[in-house]
Amino acid sequence: MDKLPIVLDLTGTFVFALSGALAGTKRGLDLFGVMVLSFAAGNSGGITRDLLIGAVPPGAVGDWRYLGVSLLAGFVTFYFSRLIVRMSNAVLLFDAAGLALFAVAGSSKALSFGLNPVMAMVLGTVTGIGGGMVRDVLLAEIPTVLRADLYAVAALAAAAVVVIGHVLLLPVVPVTAVALISCFMLRVMAIRRGWRLPVAKIEKRDDRNTAKENSKDSDRS
Repeated sequence: MDKLPIVLDLTGTFVFALSGALAGTKRGLDLFGVMVLSFAAGNSGGITRDLLIGAVPPGAVGDWRYLGVSLLAGFVTFYFSRLIVRMSNAVLLFDAAGLALFAVAGSSKALSFGLNPVMAMVLGTVTGIGGGMVRDVLLAEIPTVLRADLYAVAALAAAAVVVIGHVLLLPVVPVTAVALISCFMLRVMAIRRGWRLPVAKIEKRDDRNTAKENSKDSDRS
């Protein structure tokens, strides 16, 4: 059981690194750029979590396996990008799986460092969404977490299941399985059915009316 968080972490790192490398290949980046995006997408969330809980140096820096799985994902994607692009549905599933793995691993590690349940859920969510946010920022895009269908909510749901199981002293393996499945299924259903949180809407005034008001104001002056 002590090795479960590291296994989830490394698996999530590889899956998210695939999505980062694929985004780089779609934007026409060279091999170095793809490697950078691969590492950033796979490790930014975990690095942020480790720094916040005081686990220094972060696992992604102190353990060569994180760099290894990130580079492996980058190389595979770079040289077989056409095949992976054709598997667009599979990539979305990989992203959903990575989100679930990171959210569960993040909340589990936060609890092991003695954080309270609320902050453990927050850090689990941050671990899940951090890599994708950095990836999108590097590509000059609005982060997926701010516009996609129930992205952060799915990560928060998984982290909440882990925390509740910890508080109630439930067996680790069943709780982990439920958390992974709940996050994965929620994300997949949100993608297929278009579920999303309410979006802020600002009513746009007619340009003609605006022009008339401006002209009236200028006449008065």
